[in-house]
This record gives sequence, structure tokens and C-alpha cells, in this order.
Amino acid sequence: MKEEYTKKYYRIGDVATITGLPPSTIRFWEKEFSELRPKRNAGGTRYYTPADIEQLNIIKFLIRDKGLTIEGAREHLRRNRRDLDRKHQVVQRLRTIRKALTEMLEALDQRQKG
Repeated sequence: MKEEYTKKYYRIGDVATITGLPPSTIRFWEKEFSELRPKRNAGGTRYYTPADIEQLNIIKFLIRDKGLTIEGAREHLRRNRRDLDRKHQVVQRLRTIRKALTEMLEALDQRQKG
């Protein structure tokens, strides 16, 4: 379940907000992962596509959630691309469901208190 993006290109600050990653991490991962190559204008400003953002989310999933090293994440991307996309989508769906359930529980608690 991919997130809906409203723009064709995003600047690094927007991408940092969307992904929850600091800009320094995003720039570092650009150097480490050949799959991540945002467009740049003449002034050097990075412009990320929704596909770039999804790539960052997958890398984040591998490193932060699965605990892989950068080299391990690189290798995993090379070998298991299709399977990885599927797992990432399942995790995203589960997070969305968890958030909705948490909100429902909080609403029920508020209703019982009020």
C-alpha cells in the first residue's frame, strides 16, 4: 500500500518530513545506495520523485526495522527486490491498521471517561 503523493517532485526537507529521516541520513544513503539518485537542478538542489521516496522507505525498513547493515541492505536489495517490496507493503498496512486501532481505543477511553 503505497502512500499517495500529491507532487511530482519533493525537496529534501519535504522528504525528511515524509520519511521521518534527517536530511543528513538521506544524503548519506544517496552515496551508499546506487538505486537512490534524485534529480538535481543547476544549483544542486535535489528533487525526489515519489519512487525515490518509496526507495528511501524500503532502505529505512531494511536498516531500522530489520536491523541490517548498509552492506546487508544493499545485498538484500539486489537479491530480493520483489519479495522485499511485498514485505514492506505488508508492514506498512499493519502499521496503518495499528494506528487506526489505537485511535479507536483512545476514542473509546475518552467516551467512557466523558
